Amino acid sequence: MTIRTTTRAALGIVAVAAIHAVAAEPVVYTPEDIINWEPHSFTGETRYELVEVDGRAAIHAVCDDATASGLFLEDSVDLTQTPVLEWEWRVDETFSGIDETRKSGDDYPARLYAVDEHRVLRWRTRALNYVWSSEMDKGADWENAYASQAHMIAVRSGPPDSSGEWKTERRNLKEDFRAYHGRDLDQIDALAIMTDCDDVGEPIEAWYGKIRLLPESSKE
Repeated sequence: MTIRTTTRAALGIVAVAAIHAVAAEPVVYTPEDIINWEPHSFTGETRYELVEVDGRAAIHAVCDDATASGLFLEDSVDLTQTPVLEWEWRVDETFSGIDETRKSGDDYPARLYAVDEHRVLRWRTRALNYVWSSEMDKGADWENAYASQAHMIAVRSGPPDSSGEWKTERRNLKEDFRAYHGRDLDQIDALAIMTDCDDVGEPIEAWYGKIRLLPESSKE
């Protein structure tokens, strides 16, 4: 191999690396973006409003009439580039005395969906539900009481030590889909937020901040 050929090969490697570096930039959804996601109702309409709280923009979700609806974004997420899901949320109160593994207790102050959707073969659709649980221990996981295709993961549990406390979470979507659904995915097809109270029948509220998709090596 000549020096010129070697140089070209080296430059080619640098160019490819540069392309990947650009492709792996974080994807950020602000509350101003999220409020414009598509509403989807299961039962009635949970109210979602863009507000300013604690000096920051947020989505305020209020469920006070036995409702279950969310805000959905149907868009491909490249898990080879940005597999890490990071989000901010705040819950001041949770439900009490419920069993979240049963339909009668399948309500959450706050939850974030990640979906591998198959529109033609619906039975092949799989979802992860990252939830702020009321009664399940932090780190617990279980099948959704209504649909086994959705797997629940308790990222937080119970009310915070003090109200008004924001929490930031991180999960590796690629690792979680492999662990909980046995799927090695290169992309997912949708994200969503939802606050619901239709099964328990008690009012609840939550706040959602930024949602970000990050490269696996991100330290931000």
